[in-house]
Amino acid sequence: MVTIGLRKQPKLRQMNTSKQWPAIIEPEFLADNLDQQDLIIIDLCKQDIYTQSHVPGAIHLEYGEILEHNKPAMGLLPDADTLSKVMSKIGLSNEKKVIAYDDEGGGKAGRFLWTLDVLGFHNHCLVNGGLHAWTAAQLPVESGAGTAPEASDYHAQISRDHVSADKEYIESRLGNEQVCLLDTRSPEEFNGVKNFAARPGHIPGAVNYNWLEAMDQNNALRLKPASVIEQALESLGAIKEKEIICYCQTHHRSSFIYIVLKHLGYEHVRGYPGAWSEWGNLPDTPIEL
Repeated sequence: MVTIGLRKQPKLRQMNTSKQWPAIIEPEFLADNLDQQDLIIIDLCKQDIYTQSHVPGAIHLEYGEILEHNKPAMGLLPDADTLSKVMSKIGLSNEKKVIAYDDEGGGKAGRFLWTLDVLGFHNHCLVNGGLHAWTAAQLPVESGAGTAPEASDYHAQISRDHVSADKEYIESRLGNEQVCLLDTRSPEEFNGVKNFAARPGHIPGAVNYNWLEAMDQNNALRLKPASVIEQALESLGAIKEKEIICYCQTHHRSSFIYIVLKHLGYEHVRGYPGAWSEWGNLPDTPIEL
């Protein structure tokens, strides 16, 4: 393991206790708090990228380990036994705080954190901009295979209440003015011009907010100002008083938006893990173009 550019960490201020961290933290903030003993930093980049460069002390986790595929529906939630093994392998315990990042702005990391929410584990943060922003800020990195974490004995208990939505739940909310279906795919997918399922289009009543619209491409994929994101969402009817159900193709892109919404103070947010890979491949689900 090789550490590059490791700087002396400043003394922590009392206010920087882990329980006070927001849902999305800046890379610089994490760099100043790397020596906290209760952190588990999870890297969801590809293995070769992790080997080349990762946040000091980060544990690599393959994205596929937190997904279940039941073709054609992809990106489903694994069962409790599978998640217990994954979480035990990374050393998860209720005393820890989890920090997650990836190299694409937050889709994979967001899906991991949404999964933790499903398990009732809410003590976690997303790194704003992920590895792109960390590298752009010239913060310290390590290379190599990393150190294997000390395993725990974590028993996952899945609780979808207030976090997850399935097909039946969404069907029961269609036409409800207090619910906003937020499709985070590209406009081409939303409008059916581009399609990755048997049937093109979107869930009836859904509004389209491309997940990339939340990222500043000129600022290492960090979030755009909160006011910009909130204004765009409000113009679509995605207001904080409503229940927001996020989906994309496999609840990858929409998991990132799920975390962004929680960060912005949206209290009633769910993710649809089946997403369009399930809805668009069923013969009898209602569809709009």
